[in-house]
Amino acid sequence: FPPLDCNQLPRHYHLDPTTQPTMKISPATLAALALAAGGTNAFAPAAPTRSISSLNAVSKKDTYQITLLPGDGIGPEIMSACKEVLGTLQKKCGFELEMTDALIGGAAIDAKNDPFPDESLEQCRNSDSVLLSCIGGYKWDSNPRELRPESGLLKMRKEMGLFANLRPAKVLPQLINASTLKKEIVEGVDVMCVRELTGDVYFGTPKGIDVVDGERVGYNNMIYRESEIKRIARVAGDVASKRGGKLCSVDKANVLDVSQLWRDVVTDIITKEFSDVELSHMYVDNAAMQLIRWPKQFDTIVTGNIFGDILSDEASMLVGSLGMLPSASIGESGPGVFEPCHGSAPDIAGEDKANPLALILSAAMMLRYDLDRAEEAALLETAVEAVLDEGLRTADIKQEGDGCKLVGCIEMGQAVAAQLEKIEVPVEV
Repeated sequence: FPPLDCNQLPRHYHLDPTTQPTMKISPATLAALALAAGGTNAFAPAAPTRSISSLNAVSKKDTYQITLLPGDGIGPEIMSACKEVLGTLQKKCGFELEMTDALIGGAAIDAKNDPFPDESLEQCRNSDSVLLSCIGGYKWDSNPRELRPESGLLKMRKEMGLFANLRPAKVLPQLINASTLKKEIVEGVDVMCVRELTGDVYFGTPKGIDVVDGERVGYNNMIYRESEIKRIARVAGDVASKRGGKLCSVDKANVLDVSQLWRDVVTDIITKEFSDVELSHMYVDNAAMQLIRWPKQFDTIVTGNIFGDILSDEASMLVGSLGMLPSASIGESGPGVFEPCHGSAPDIAGEDKANPLALILSAAMMLRYDLDRAEEAALLETAVEAVLDEGLRTADIKQEGDGCKLVGCIEMGQAVAAQLEKIEVPVEV
């Protein structure tokens, strides 16, 4: 970005001159605010408008109903930090988020003997949006399949129709040394992974473990309907058309019949409906290698559930830490679910070591995509970048000899809230 001064910000924002010297706002941050009205900045992926359903599930209004799913492990800690930040944002911008907790995962199993109780599902369905921390932990690993935290997550996705998962992986200048890859490999990387979320081998039937000829046999069914592929292809085409115009569809068509159908349908949809998008295809094993070898070749990736599960985690590590990456899970109608890409990290739960930034950035995605509050989302993302510019780091993004200050979850949340306070927002926002 070229250098900008405060006078170049849109009329919706200006910095308080009494606090400006301590903000340490970078040129990228100023450009992010300058582009806020368009809903794009250094953190945010370009927002698809979805030809089959709108990302803005509700019209802009003064009060929103938000379901919070703190979940397990570090989940309650990062949710608490995020709530403090959102509380500051509400006061600054003059709207209200009525936030109500619900159970999911191990916490729900302990309380209700169900990883996603019906009352939690109903509360989510009746909300304007859902913010989820993380689920899972060693405590429940030996439970029967139906009583594991992950089963609650799958149920939520299926029952709420959350068929598309958007995971951005953008390497930030402040954290480029946190990546395990060389600087020249990851510098400038900006990948969006669009993963189909409610089909494939995770949901296909028949499935199970039976005894055949005296030994146990486990099996799952990798299956996709044409309609399921069409709708995710349209989301991916829309995303790609608003980013760099390049879409890579990942499959295993040289071996799997289901992947051949995937390739045929994706090709048909993109060539007919998104003529401005350059479509390519790549086998999943090659894609896994290329993400490490030359990640800058990718702009938008679309793939099925199991391949996307693996590749999106791989892509996220280009950034250096899952603790920085948000995600959005969306459907054709109703609220979306916004959550960080990282897990529940039970080994550090309760120790104030967790990084809340991915959840805070997930809340920004919620504001932009579900609540029609793009400008407020830009404020939140800008406050996060300002905290990184100040040199604050949680343990997962701290590098030896980087000169940055090590902080915990609570202090990081407080720092983001404090940066929000330093940005003056006119009443019309």
